[in-house]
Amino acid sequence: MAVVLVLQARGLGDLLTAVPALRALRRAKPHDRIVLAAPQRLKPIVDLIASVDSLLPTPDVAGLRWDGPGPQLAVNLSGPSTESIVALAKTDPGRILSYQNPAFPELTGPQWQPDMHDVDRWCHLLESDDIVADRRNLGLVPPVSITSHRDCVVVHVGAGAPARRWPPDRFAAVVRHLLVLGREVVLTGDETERDIALNIAARAGLPIGRVLAGEQNLIELAATIAEAALMVCGDTGAAHLATAFGTRTVQLFGPTPPRWGGPPPHLLNRHAVLWAGQLGDPDADTPDPGLLRIGVTEVINAVDKQLNKRNWPGTGTQPRRTTYRRVG
Repeated sequence: MAVVLVLQARGLGDLLTAVPALRALRRAKPHDRIVLAAPQRLKPIVDLIASVDSLLPTPDVAGLRWDGPGPQLAVNLSGPSTESIVALAKTDPGRILSYQNPAFPELTGPQWQPDMHDVDRWCHLLESDDIVADRRNLGLVPPVSITSHRDCVVVHVGAGAPARRWPPDRFAAVVRHLLVLGREVVLTGDETERDIALNIAARAGLPIGRVLAGEQNLIELAATIAEAALMVCGDTGAAHLATAFGTRTVQLFGPTPPRWGGPPPHLLNRHAVLWAGQLGDPDADTPDPGLLRIGVTEVINAVDKQLNKRNWPGTGTQPRRTTYRRVG
């Protein structure tokens, strides 16, 4: 059986933007064995995608280890870095499908375009190899949760980098507003963000039992997001879970724009995306100045509008399409 090796050794959000590309590969190569090289912690979500035959635990690009015969095709969904291409070349593939890198003139893939949505980016790569990809094919079947928080508002307090973290005192103000409205609120995040979540809960008067940050595994987090009435978050992988499950969101962007990694345009009728229109340093160790231009009032207004929207699915009517909302 021919093997297709796909390298996507990055985070949760990166994996979820690659879902249409992975499904396109599955349709194009129904009889091949598709192996995804990605972090082991993402396996529960990989299983929900249902387009991958096996996961090769790979913590990062440098950690790719391949012991079998060379794959027939190696697909680089980690970007055109020299490191990623070298890692794939070491597997002795029949050929490599990747964006161009000047150090590898033999690669005939498309040229990397920085100003492109990640979903478009990976679909475009496959289309350059005559593999048809459907950018709308992002949905996941929600997992079942043992502990239900149906119709709660999820406030996801963290992000993968300090530059993308909205201040705790502002999150606390939003939580207080939600509690006044009588909404059930839960705070989510990973184990490194539990102290942040506890601080927010204390400021907002939220019971500690509603702090789920650091207490859930990935599939439990996914189930909580899937059954929520609304999710409030920054630019983070958890936001992509909400997109995949059709959960309404209020998303706060900075330092990078939502056109790179926010909800795709065809899904914007379910998402309120706030963005100050100001690019910044994604590697900064303090919150991005553009992100800080998004105030509590703007977020509360967006939250209220999302909670007041009709339940459109099944009504035969669709709400007016919105665009990314620039604030400041």
